[in-house]
Amino acid sequence: METTPNLLASLGILQTEIDMRIEDVFHAIFEDQEERFYFSLGEDAGYMLDTGNLDVRTEGMSYGMMMAVQMNQKDIFDRLWRFSKRYMWLENGPNTGYFAWSVWPDGTRNSDGPAPDGEEYYAMALFFASAKWGDGQPPMNYSEQARDILRHALHQHQLVTGGQPMWDPKTKLIRFVPNLAFSDPSYHLPHFYDRFAKLANGDDRAFWQSAAQASRAYLEKTCDPHTGMAPEYAHMDGQPETEHGHGDFFSDAYRVAMNIGLDTGWNGPQPAYRAIADHLQSFLWGREPYQTYTIQGEAKEPQALHPTAIIATTAAASLATDTPLSREWVLRFWQTPPRKGERRYYDNCLYFFCLLMLAGRYTMLA
Repeated sequence: METTPNLLASLGILQTEIDMRIEDVFHAIFEDQEERFYFSLGEDAGYMLDTGNLDVRTEGMSYGMMMAVQMNQKDIFDRLWRFSKRYMWLENGPNTGYFAWSVWPDGTRNSDGPAPDGEEYYAMALFFASAKWGDGQPPMNYSEQARDILRHALHQHQLVTGGQPMWDPKTKLIRFVPNLAFSDPSYHLPHFYDRFAKLANGDDRAFWQSAAQASRAYLEKTCDPHTGMAPEYAHMDGQPETEHGHGDFFSDAYRVAMNIGLDTGWNGPQPAYRAIADHLQSFLWGREPYQTYTIQGEAKEPQALHPTAIIATTAAASLATDTPLSREWVLRFWQTPPRKGERRYYDNCLYFFCLLMLAGRYTMLA
């Protein structure tokens, strides 16, 4: 099993302290009565609450499942998956087989459309669960469920009348949503696609190999060559997509640094990633309080909504490089506590993933 290097220990931080931080943050997310945003529903289900918007999103549900499988918490994993299948999985219309991206905590849907980052995290978490715990009876036949998600993601236009696939068949790039012809750079997870190329249905494995290569090339194109920043949304040529007002370095875009860190941690150094990490870390160092930025580096309003996420993900990019500044970012992360208050959901999801990465605990389980 591949895992990430332990950069925290390389700074001289005691392993007992690292392990305690991981346990404390997991406890805060899933158990602490004041800070948690995981909640049980009924006897057998549970959900992750977006505390800033008070809804339940496939983003958070699939993130919670990945956290649970990494921490060997099968009960939490299964509760989140039951909620997802029971309340979010779509059984009718052109999005049949996808998951509604947002529902209320009681399961009432806010949307009949999906957000593809949820599907890709669901699939990877399910494959990991199958490898760790084995497949059970539906819906806990994890690997079969994962393959079905990926089958719809690639072939929805063939499976369902009026359906659109999540990956563009021509460019092999993930779409922001199936029916729009642009992308979200933070959705690009080539390290997941490498695994899908070994675990998905046989006829689709060559596609996933190509998708991994296409996404790595895309990330190099969409990140600014001077600042290392990516836009929230981007066209298929990598240029910022501005029509919908998301062409700047803002909330979604922070995840790109985390993703290139994990790809490097699992698959080894890549010069393009190192350049992105070096430029990003240099640009953001000493800029607190963080603003919204154009990807060329012009500060604008509003202030960053998720400053803790910026620190965590920029530190995780240290897996893609090795400089005195990258080590300072890891130390800066270690000195930063998880976020409290109403916006803690997004920041602390990314904080926990980055903590696992930098602690050598984010493991490729399948």
